[in-house]
Amino acid sequence: MGLAVLALIVGLALLVWSADRFVEGSASTARYFGMPPLLIGMVIVGFGTSAPEMVVSALAAFEGSPGIALGNAYGSNIANIALILGVTALISPIMVHSTVLRKELPILTLLNALSVALIADLDLSRLDAFVLLLVFGCLMAWTIYQGLKRKDDSLANEIETETAEKAMPLKRAVFWLVAGLLLLIASSRILVWGAVEIAQIFGVSDMIIGLTIIAVGTSLPELASSVIAARKSEHDIALGNVLGSNLFNTLAVVGIAGSIHPFAVEPETLSRDMVVMGALTISLFLIGYGFRGRQGRINRLEGAALLLVYVGYTAWLIATVMVVKT
Repeated sequence: MGLAVLALIVGLALLVWSADRFVEGSASTARYFGMPPLLIGMVIVGFGTSAPEMVVSALAAFEGSPGIALGNAYGSNIANIALILGVTALISPIMVHSTVLRKELPILTLLNALSVALIADLDLSRLDAFVLLLVFGCLMAWTIYQGLKRKDDSLANEIETETAEKAMPLKRAVFWLVAGLLLLIASSRILVWGAVEIAQIFGVSDMIIGLTIIAVGTSLPELASSVIAARKSEHDIALGNVLGSNLFNTLAVVGIAGSIHPFAVEPETLSRDMVVMGALTISLFLIGYGFRGRQGRINRLEGAALLLVYVGYTAWLIATVMVVKT
């Protein structure tokens, strides 16, 4: 028991740290070879911040723990909206005025509906996984195309400034690119082993572990970047981190896991987790578009409400575990 808990803690800490090193090394290497800042932001930083979820879910699927793979993806989506936006709004209310956000919300809602349609038969086949990956590829290509058409892009400017500040020699950048990736894989294996052991010890499904501990742990990079962005009044970045991460999780993370190892989906995933995830996404419409024509924002009261939703959802999961054990 003690060894499993230690593996979980060490695995999570190493996972978050190595993901950050991987992103810095990748971005510096790409900048050295002349990759446009917008592509660095969308492709490298975007994939890098979702690397913990992708690697953990891929290894979990490969090792025959599909509950961790699916729970990590959907649990991270729920944590991103309810926990991360809730905490961030309590620290600093988040203004919602980005035109990009107003395009991403409908897309994210449609993606949730697509996910429900694909797993409605309680089975994630390779065909379902390939559909998710195809949609992800098309969305990435469209987003990059639209971004490159703009002459002035805030994300490109931000990435250019950050990479200039964190510039490193090519050899060091390549070292952290490779070392970060290897540490990502190693820490994910440690984390998945610890999670499976704990699930077996307490007699709960690995889906519950994936929805809670692992989901929160792999969402820590988004929490840190969203809080920092909100404190700097960079509200679009705080919201963009969350919505972008949810898009990656719904399409790429689930798609990669399903393509490696097709698996059956627990009924509770549809009746409980997908319902909560969908309701939270729709709630952002009400908050983001505002009421009676006022400019929308996630104020502290709404942030507290989101946080309470996450606490209630976690309590629901714990109650489910207690019922199963009795």
